[in-house]
Formats: sequence, structure tokens, C-alpha cells
Amino acid sequence: MSGDPALAAERLAPPTPGQLRRLLAAEGLRPKRSLSQNFLTDAGALDAIVEAAELAPGDRVVEVGPGLGVLTRRLLAAGASVLAVELDPKLAHYLRRELAHVAGFELVEADALSLHPREIFPGKRFKLVANIPYHITSPLLHAFLEGERPPDLAVLLVQLEVAGRIAAPPGQMSYLSVFVQNVASAQVVARVAAASFEPAPDVDSAILRLRRRDTPAVPVGDGRDAFYRLVQAGFRQRRKQIHNGLTRELPLSAAEVSAALEGCGVTPDRRPQTLSVDEWVCLHAALAGRLAAPGAP
Repeated sequence: MSGDPALAAERLAPPTPGQLRRLLAAEGLRPKRSLSQNFLTDAGALDAIVEAAELAPGDRVVEVGPGLGVLTRRLLAAGASVLAVELDPKLAHYLRRELAHVAGFELVEADALSLHPREIFPGKRFKLVANIPYHITSPLLHAFLEGERPPDLAVLLVQLEVAGRIAAPPGQMSYLSVFVQNVASAQVVARVAAASFEPAPDVDSAILRLRRRDTPAVPVGDGRDAFYRLVQAGFRQRRKQIHNGLTRELPLSAAEVSAALEGCGVTPDRRPQTLSVDEWVCLHAALAGRLAAPGAP
């Protein structure tokens, strides 16, 4: 562990709710609902996040929404280099005062969605570890997973329902789960009660771990765009049988859809939420030529 006083053992423990309220008041800060500012006060949840991140000295970590730096200190103490991205100027000021002198810490005062992943640790592998602002969960996942340099590992504290949707097995799949699982395996590591935050959010949360696939099921490029169009079309008719839904949503004949389904071993009466990522990939391969044709959505 670093000998820096900012990372001393007593500084790594999260504040109690009462201590946090006093700290916020002393700094002239108030949690902003518009920025999903719910500060984690549960040491067990912090331990679980750091353990799930499988950190080793020298790892490069992007942390979105570091807030008061409670998780940031843990990441630095584990030997990681941390690029913290904070939108709130008052919190950014606090973080600079507290951690700017700590080796391996860098702060970017910006909207994380305005950063391009190629600008983050250029040419280097990195991990994404964060108690992310819940209102940007979906766009943040698209920003970090869609490009050519997704993180090796992402450990994110997100709403429990969203974590379940992302890690869902066939039978409970959605467009979001297919999108994420095309790039990474997904696992819900632990549930985190709403009372673990100050102020407490309206719902429980979960620690979600995404481990990047060595090779995406559908790689970056025009083919991936067609793949997403296919999956989106299927889930627009999630209550319908997959054959009828795809025929209704896409410029494909019933015969073309039937042949693709048969070739992939998918019966036409299946619902879209029952298809696995591999089955969607198979359908994309079978229909790719038609999906890329003029007039395709």
C-alpha cells in the first residue's frame, strides 16, 4: 500500500452517513439528483468492487463520477493509475485538493460521454471501475463498449434491475443484454442495498462485472450495425413469435426469415427474449446480405 498520508488506512474507510453530511456541508456541497449523486458509505460494497476489479499494481483504471474519492482512494491504494472523470466543478475542486499530489492520480473535469475512448490511456489497456451516475448507464456502456478499445474489465455499480437485464440469460434477454454480451461476459457480483448510499436512492443497486471477450461475436464495422438493426427489429416485437416479428419489422420475405431460422436451429414460434447471443449472431450471418441491401432499416 502507498505510504502517502492521503491513502492511509483510516482514509480508506468510507464516511458514515452522518460524517458524509457534515463533510458535504463543510464543503458547501449538496447532492444533485440531476447528476445521480448518491455517495457510497458501505465499506463492504467498496471491498466487493475492488475485489471484483482484480487489480494489480500498474493497472490503468478509468473512474467515472468519483464524487468525494472514496472508491478512488481504494483504487490508488491497490497500485492502480486512476483517470477520474468528474463533471461537478465543486467535487472536482475537492478531489484536486485531496488527491492531486498522489502518484498515479489524474483528474479530468468533463462529461464522461464527451470523451472518446481512444483519448483514454492512448494505446494502453485499461479497466473501467465506477459507481456510475445511474442516469447515464446505457449511453456510458455504448460509449465504452462500442469502439475498438473496450476496457479489459468493467466493474460498475448500477441499478439492480439494470444489472439483471444486462446479465440476463436466454429467456430474459433484451436488446441491452445482447448489445453488452456481444462484447463481454456479464456477471452480477453482489447486491447493494439502497441504505448503503447517502442520500439513499429509490432502488437497490448491484455490482456488475463485464469481462471483455477476446473476440466480439460480431466485430466493429458495418456488419455490427446490421447486427444491431436485426436485434432491435426483433425486440420491437418482443411479444410476437420471432418469425412474425422479423417479417413485420424488416424488408424480408417470410421465406427468407424461415430459411434463416431453420439454418440456425431456431423454431419460428420462439420469442426474441429466448434467443442467445450466438443465435442472434447466426441469424445475422444468414441475413447479412439482405440487411445490408438498399432499403434495409
